[in-house]
Amino acid sequence: MPLVLVILGRQGSGKGTQAALLAERYGVVHVSTGDMLRAAVAAGTELGLRAKAVMDAGDLVGDDIMIGIVDERLADDDIEAHGVLLDGFPRTTAQADALAEILGGTGPDMAINLDVPIDEVTDRMLARGRDDDTEEAISRRLELYEAETAPLLAWFEERGRLTVIDGLGTEDEVFARLTDVISAI
Repeated sequence: MPLVLVILGRQGSGKGTQAALLAERYGVVHVSTGDMLRAAVAAGTELGLRAKAVMDAGDLVGDDIMIGIVDERLADDDIEAHGVLLDGFPRTTAQADALAEILGGTGPDMAINLDVPIDEVTDRMLARGRDDDTEEAISRRLELYEAETAPLLAWFEERGRLTVIDGLGTEDEVFARLTDVISAI
């Protein structure tokens, strides 16, 4: 399989912006968790229908459904041909284990953690002015992210797959740092 990358980062780190730029630069398919879920639901796959039922009930889609949807998506021709940049998956070590299995035991070529300090991402999210971006809500989301992601970062690091990139600076400066490490592999 061609290049398989995972991008990680706190909400407000610029991950989505950089993921779109990287997909264009390297010709890989940018796939976010939300996109995968919506595509599976729209396609009416068995897993998509199960995910829809869970989401309609207001619950979070569990690992079993997410892993199945990712497995299906990674088998698609566009990814087989061009590679993938996963955004929002894996979120847990169980999902990382499943991803490694899907990829034949090795895991992704690289997991990139776009590191931006909590105070900076909080300021960025507050500046967006979205209704759900209150200080309390942002704080809760960031605490959850930290709790879920710390073991995941350790998982990638133990396997020699983690690269941490300084996410502070201009969009171009951060992109240059990202392309330096990706081009090296």
